[in-house]
Amino acid sequence: MLRSIENLGRFTIRSIEELGYAISLAFVSLKWLLLGKSKKQPVQLVTIAEEIVTIGVHAIPIVSVLCFAVGVMLAIQGIDTLKTFGAEHKVVLGIALSIPREFSPLIVGILVAGRSGSAITARIGTMVESQEIDALRVIGINPNRYITAPLLIAMMISVPLLTILGDFMGVIGGGVFASIELGMNMDAYLTRTLDILVPYDIFQGLIKSVIFAYIIAVVGVSNGFQVRGGAAGVGKATTRSVVMSISYIVVTDMIFTYFLNR
Repeated sequence: MLRSIENLGRFTIRSIEELGYAISLAFVSLKWLLLGKSKKQPVQLVTIAEEIVTIGVHAIPIVSVLCFAVGVMLAIQGIDTLKTFGAEHKVVLGIALSIPREFSPLIVGILVAGRSGSAITARIGTMVESQEIDALRVIGINPNRYITAPLLIAMMISVPLLTILGDFMGVIGGGVFASIELGMNMDAYLTRTLDILVPYDIFQGLIKSVIFAYIIAVVGVSNGFQVRGGAAGVGKATTRSVVMSISYIVVTDMIFTYFLNR
């Protein structure tokens, strides 16, 4: 029993330390973004643009395909369920509300966490193990200014934009299946969708996407900087980063959904 209590205490302390470290990374990044120019170490726009291309532009094909597929699946399940009540055409309402509010930000968040969050951890972890981070400090370059700040900014720009793309592709995917299954005209489907949607529905998804972007960037960077143990340590940190990011995203999504829909 004492050993269990000790292990619980160690786990709690370690979790609090990691949370504090993750929060401090965000504040340090913001400091360099605002004050870097005065310290003659500004955050380079070119670096931010490169990260946006890596995180956002390169993810466009897979986000488009997956969100389109999710829209089709929602239409299939919705039509099949609503047939019981003879209300198949109400599937438009379900798709129009659930895609931008819930499924698009969640799918994009999980996808970016698996694709870019893992890459961030592996890249920084490799730099730590090869002593590149120490070399940056020796030559007077702050690693948070050089690595963390551009990543955080790029992530918080890319994920909301990908979410907007996901909204569009998800709605189109649902419309394609609905038009085939119900004989519904695509123009009528889109008109009905626009009549249902209000700016708050899209805004709700964008709020979530910004929070998800922050989680992915901070978890990826913090796990990368804490890598120890060579190549095996990099692998463990990468796995841990993906699991933590997705777990935090799902839990955060649940909390925000509860409060934003009351």
